[in-house]
Amino acid sequence: MKRRSTPTKDAVLAVLAESNEAMSQDVIEQKIGIEINRATIYRILNRFCEDGVLHRVVAEDGKQHFAFATKHENKLLGHNHFHFKCIKCGVIECLPFEVDYSLPEGYSVKSVNCVLSGICNKCV
Repeated sequence: MKRRSTPTKDAVLAVLAESNEAMSQDVIEQKIGIEINRATIYRILNRFCEDGVLHRVVAEDGKQHFAFATKHENKLLGHNHFHFKCIKCGVIECLPFEVDYSLPEGYSVKSVNCVLSGICNKCV
């Protein structure tokens, strides 16, 4: 479904486009620099997730972060890839590796959330 463009949606996308990392709603709100209702930003982020523009990363503390849907070798990874959270700088980034798993017969996966924690290459 084609959704209409609004200045608020454009502002949210612009903030995310400037970064290669996943960002929480409050960080996005801060970086927008204009006053926008918090519920509106969250609604926009959820719609972008529904539309496949963004994906949601839930960190081990339960906080949600958002990033553009990731492509690797011209293939959209969607939600089925690893994320890395640096314990020093707090950055969460998408890694271009798909999660490989197998399940017992009768199980089906609806979503995958894999966050690896450690020290990123910038903080080493």
